[in-house]
Amino acid sequence: MRNDKQNLIVELTFQFAIKSVLYCELLEMERKYVISRQLLKSSTSIGANVREAQNAESKNDFIHKMKIAAKESDETRYWLEIILEIPSYPQNTELLDLLKPIELIINKIISSSKKYVNGQKPS
Repeated sequence: MRNDKQNLIVELTFQFAIKSVLYCELLEMERKYVISRQLLKSSTSIGANVREAQNAESKNDFIHKMKIAAKESDETRYWLEIILEIPSYPQNTELLDLLKPIELIINKIISSSKKYVNGQKPS
């Protein structure tokens, strides 16, 4: 059941996706198609999985969807780091800066949720 009150990770990943789409449009204009498409898919998938987790059928389903978001976040970091190493690509360190707190929050949510499932009190 979805809870429509403000949710930090949902908002952060949504804003990150918007900024990623805009950056990928710039990459497309620069004819950097292959990495642009990879980055577009992984970067928007983070928020899509976080949003989907809000409607999880169980705590385990929630954890699973958040783990997928974490994997997509890691893949996104990979593409952004490749871009930083290639001088002919338009640089964007802002996305890496925005990704760090998202990764930390997602990982904290996963570890807290696992403790809850295992009967421990989350910290």
